[in-house]
Amino acid sequence: MSRAVQIDAPREDVVAMCAKRGVTISAIESLVSGGTRVVLNTGADAEIIRTAYRTKIITAPVVRAKWAQV
Repeated sequence: MSRAVQIDAPREDVVAMCAKRGVTISAIESLVSGGTRVVLNTGADAEIIRTAYRTKIITAPVVRAKWAQV
């Protein structure tokens, strides 16, 4: 099971929901195409967030920002 979840919600809302549900974020980013991509520490945590956002899960391909190499 993937620990990454794409959600049709602002980053701040996702952070607040994770805190409310007691799950720890490993990585988070705002998506260029809209919404938020969040990676949780465990698959169980990801399932908690999928359940919380069941109607806002993005299943279509998303556009992510490119990271600049340093």
